[in-house]
Amino acid sequence: MQPYQADPSAQVIAALDGVKALVLSLDGVLTNGSITLDGEGREMTALFARDLAGFREATRLGMKVAVIAGRQAGAFRQLLEAAGPVDLFLDGEDRLEAYEAFKTRHGLQDEECACVGDDIDDLELLKKAGFPVTPINGTEYLRNRVAYISVFEGGRGCAREIIEMILDHQNRWEYSDKHAQG
Repeated sequence: MQPYQADPSAQVIAALDGVKALVLSLDGVLTNGSITLDGEGREMTALFARDLAGFREATRLGMKVAVIAGRQAGAFRQLLEAAGPVDLFLDGEDRLEAYEAFKTRHGLQDEECACVGDDIDDLELLKKAGFPVTPINGTEYLRNRVAYISVFEGGRGCAREIIEMILDHQNRWEYSDKHAQG
């Protein structure tokens, strides 16, 4: 998706229509970007529970979800595996190679993928995705190049917001006011 020239809302709506998959950067999107080590040098993990609950709902409803770390981040594996059938690339894989492997595994095209990244190392993924997103605390460079800026920070609900946005737009999020009103 190119930066907007005319009505951005029409482009967002068109992109949301076709999204079948969500690709997220681990650091700065699912976490707040901090890397904390214990006294023995082991990484300590923390993920926002609402983001994980969103993964469970998304995968239950058929959305494909991938998490790409771009570094060794195996400490997160147990938490993320508990969230459902999520494709994990936590062993330092090249981000674009991981994205292409994910798309191939699930028979997806770029325009069917929403991608959330927060820093310049996510730029190539965001350029390819049909619906590129950054958290509100993503770098300014990215905020000027995505289709949507989340109102939430990375590690504080950004992933959940995008999951709800996609599924609600597609009338599949049963917890929206649209469904409550009947």
